[in-house]
Amino acid sequence: MHLFPLSAVLVAFTAQAVYAAPTILQERSVTALSASDLASLAPFTQFARAAYCPTSGLKTWSCGQACAANSDFQPTVVGGDGNAVQIYFVGFSPSQNSIIVAHEGTDPTQFLSDLTDINIAMGNLDSTLFPGVSSSVQVHEGFRDEHAKTASIILTEVKRLLSVQNTNSVTLIGHSLGGALAELDSLFLTLNLPSTTSIKAVTYGTPRVGNPAFAALFDSKVANFRRINNELDIIPIVPGRFLGFSHPHGEVHILSPGNAVSCPGDDDATDAQCQIQSVPNIFEGDILNHLGPYEGISIGTIFCT
Repeated sequence: MHLFPLSAVLVAFTAQAVYAAPTILQERSVTALSASDLASLAPFTQFARAAYCPTSGLKTWSCGQACAANSDFQPTVVGGDGNAVQIYFVGFSPSQNSIIVAHEGTDPTQFLSDLTDINIAMGNLDSTLFPGVSSSVQVHEGFRDEHAKTASIILTEVKRLLSVQNTNSVTLIGHSLGGALAELDSLFLTLNLPSTTSIKAVTYGTPRVGNPAFAALFDSKVANFRRINNELDIIPIVPGRFLGFSHPHGEVHILSPGNAVSCPGDDDATDAQCQIQSVPNIFEGDILNHLGPYEGISIGTIFCT
């Protein structure tokens, strides 16, 4: 079961219930998602689910229901051990006509993964991996360092697949920490691939990755981005905005099965249906919602069946 350990969240973010966030909230209207729009997310949810499966099954794409749901997917690189390096895979999906990159989230039974999550210091992005990015842009150092472990390998394979497959589409996917890595990947690939490449990212239960300058840069570079939040999940509201963190655009909030809204803006909406209003602090959320179900699909190690 890959998620932030509740004790660590309570210790690290208790102040969220006490201190007001400095962000000025904006009045914007939400948009309800249609049934077909919600249903279209299912393949990406299953890829996020598959990233929690053992690498042995991923290499042959025989990881049970998660793999069967995207049966035509062709994995080309599978790596990580779920501890020192989160499991990840790269490959081609004919049905999506897209290169897929997916990252595993966090496992509380793996101590090194937990350390990555509770390290909430911010720092600059590596200028080699993220060329031309201002020093004002800062991100969670744990997420940044985890991303750097696989960035070059993923970039090399994505470039190779772009040259051999009849597509210019790349889709980044992940849940929890894996969502944070997919978010960083989408900016990283945008900065390192030809401008004709179509970059898309779909993440689930993603914590905040960087500061408002990061969110603004991300908004300007990665237009096709959806971060799916499930009901009262507390992970999307940490690290706290009072610590200087902010989500970029793209929030989709599942309110109940079959009922979801798109929340505009950068983590600053006043609408009661958006995550920062429905879950104003960690004591009013539900950690179990982090696992889903996301429109009938639960994500985590115990759901790799």
